[in-house]
Amino acid sequence: MKMFHNITRRSFGYNLLVIFGLIILLGILFFLSLGFLTRHGEEVTVPDVRGKTIKDATSALEGMGFEVEVRDSIYIDTMPALLVYEQTPERGDVVKSHRTIYLTVNKVVPPMVPMPDLEGLTYRSAEMTLRARRLNIGDTIYKPDFATNTVLQQLLNGKPIKAGKEIPEGSNITLVLSSGTGSMENPVPETVGMTYLEAREVLAASNLNIGTVLIDAGVTDTLGAFVFKQSPPRRNELGELNLIRAGESVDLWLGATRPVKDSTLPLQNPAPQE
Repeated sequence: MKMFHNITRRSFGYNLLVIFGLIILLGILFFLSLGFLTRHGEEVTVPDVRGKTIKDATSALEGMGFEVEVRDSIYIDTMPALLVYEQTPERGDVVKSHRTIYLTVNKVVPPMVPMPDLEGLTYRSAEMTLRARRLNIGDTIYKPDFATNTVLQQLLNGKPIKAGKEIPEGSNITLVLSSGTGSMENPVPETVGMTYLEAREVLAASNLNIGTVLIDAGVTDTLGAFVFKQSPPRRNELGELNLIRAGESVDLWLGATRPVKDSTLPLQNPAPQE
């Protein structure tokens, strides 16, 4: 009470000067302590820990006074697992000591992604589609077909892979691409009298595709069914050999019984036995 009485007895101007003096004193003390509060001068250059194991990266960073936190993970198929892929702040940045450094590490197990449907796409479109799913193009195999440079088949580990099947991210997908039809014309192979399985092998050996397959009602085993007609036939109406280019298609008619070839009618495809 005595202090309050002494203050109130003094003039307003005197008290105002005292208040300004206190404000100035507090300001000086604040700025003098600012360096301590913000650790002014305690700046450190962030080292490069990318490619190091989590243990080695943490040891190096904590040894320089940093805090370390694993923030995220990613899968890179060309990089060993559990190595540091990325860091924030980046290498070479000058930051305050005791700053937290966030690490992104490479996963141990790749995530699964659905296999896209590439058949019918151009090579460029297939490549972009695979990259969007974080999949890689492996080998490319060319096969004669009229649709030049389009994907005819997609393979994983040498076997056909269906669209939608879950596969590991980073997998290498082999593409079977069309090289277009050949420039050379060769005689049409004869498949009449063969089973469908045999006919497929003969046509594949000649780099020909199977076009439309028409199956009789009595057929129960398609692969064991017999070819009784094909288009184009081996010979034309004049008895001359028909010619065909690699990559073109042959249509087949299948029946349940093997047709009997009539040697006196070489120009026609025989009908199946009744």
